[in-house]
Amino acid sequence: MSRQPLKLPTFPWDSLAGVSQLARRHLGGIVDLSVGTPVDRVALVIQDALSSVAEEPGYPATWGTPALRDAVVAAMSRRHGVHGLNPDAVLPTIGSKELIAWLPTLLGLGPADTVVVPGLAYPTYEVGARLAGAQVVRADGLTLLGPATVGSGRPAVIFVNSPSNPTGAVLPVEHLRKVVDWARERGTIVVSDECYLGLSWDLPTGDAGPVSVLHPEVNGGRLDGLLAVHSLSKTSSLAGYRAGFVTGDPSLVAELLEVRKHAGMIVPRPVQAAMTVALTDDEHAQRQRELYRQRRARLLPAVQSAGFRVDHSEAGLYLWATREEPCRDTVEWFARRGILVAPGEFYGPSGRQHVRIALTATDERIDAAADRLG
Repeated sequence: MSRQPLKLPTFPWDSLAGVSQLARRHLGGIVDLSVGTPVDRVALVIQDALSSVAEEPGYPATWGTPALRDAVVAAMSRRHGVHGLNPDAVLPTIGSKELIAWLPTLLGLGPADTVVVPGLAYPTYEVGARLAGAQVVRADGLTLLGPATVGSGRPAVIFVNSPSNPTGAVLPVEHLRKVVDWARERGTIVVSDECYLGLSWDLPTGDAGPVSVLHPEVNGGRLDGLLAVHSLSKTSSLAGYRAGFVTGDPSLVAELLEVRKHAGMIVPRPVQAAMTVALTDDEHAQRQRELYRQRRARLLPAVQSAGFRVDHSEAGLYLWATREEPCRDTVEWFARRGILVAPGEFYGPSGRQHVRIALTATDERIDAAADRLG
């Protein structure tokens, strides 16, 4: 047997070891703004829910409890204006990254298939396609989604991400509607990564803000060919719980459920209980959002006053900053001030002159970063 190891890109953050050490040598310690890792305490109501089923010994359901699926449907309606979802078309996942990484494989894609990802994108979209052996195409909008770009013009899957990681850009309803229409004409599945949907900040007057691909204004009241991926890592600080879900087209969700049952991809029962409460209780999510808003209000002007232009960043948990130089030079500039940020090239070639600055640090560390920049 001749084994062929998977050929995947080097894990991007491993390349930051050197500048991380440089930042750690700062007298005031490192301010790590390179990864969007929540730092705030999990709400007590969620902690209580987690422990409430700790004594139950049986296997949890891959499909999730009926209470969890009902909570997802209610939260999508209440928080995002998505009505008419079927609880049977909700599937809990082990965080959102796991689903995104394995989705092309779970859908049966292979070397003959093409996956389209945003020009600036979360690296896991590409990794997932590579795991399945599929081809990857980067596209900065519909103008690039043509036969010259994607071969037959019929990609198997298109990933969209609004608000964007890393840029914080928000795709308007009209753009999302065109993506959905274009995909349906070609039998292409649209997968919308909506992890930052509830985190919007500086939007033009009259702008309705980020919208789900499952919203009727986007899809005309039809869910066929659409999947929306959500995570509770940011909105509820549940990164450590690995709590996410996917919903949308009932036939696609049923297909994913069947494969995941065979593969044992199951969210633990205590996490399902915690998710149910997190999706039901809006108060803790609003408090968390306000913390991020306040941190952004302190950090954004400090970055700008240090001579950087912040592009997009009207939503999400990052500042997409540049002073039009190679991003690794900018990363080192920050590291010499004890601040670790992520180079924009992590997210695609067009990010080579930007850095991504996370808002996910304590108030004290955000204030320290702002002081050093000032």
